Amino acid sequence: MALSKEEREQFLAEPHIAALAVTAGADRGPLVVPMWYQYAPGGDAWVLTSVGSRKAEAIEAAGRFTLMVERVEPTIRYVSVEGPVVSKRPGTEEVLRELSARYLPAEAVPGYVAMALAEHGEQVVYTLRPQRWVSSDLGTV
Repeated sequence: MALSKEEREQFLAEPHIAALAVTAGADRGPLVVPMWYQYAPGGDAWVLTSVGSRKAEAIEAAGRFTLMVERVEPTIRYVSVEGPVVSKRPGTEEVLRELSARYLPAEAVPGYVAMALAEHGEQVVYTLRPQRWVSSDLGTV
């Protein structure tokens, strides 16, 4: 059964690991990779990645991408959202801290942020404007 607008937005707002999908060019399937993301109901979603990464290059070329999140318990449920990139901005320490706090225990955030700042290089934030949604809850299977 398809989810209501409120259900799909709430589900996307939970801290799932997304599969980011973006076209990888002619004669290639889409690039699909796991990603941390940020989203609040009714707003835009954003991801943080390294400048010059394959993801960043593909997003730049396509101008849009898809995020898909899922769970298997207590029921099989998924939400996929696709849309255009509406902004691009530098990835700051503040952005990295916000995203890390969404996924990591509070005590792990400072260490992760320090490691990421030292090892991941320059970062960029791409913001997706939700345009097309696909969602379902398969109930108890």
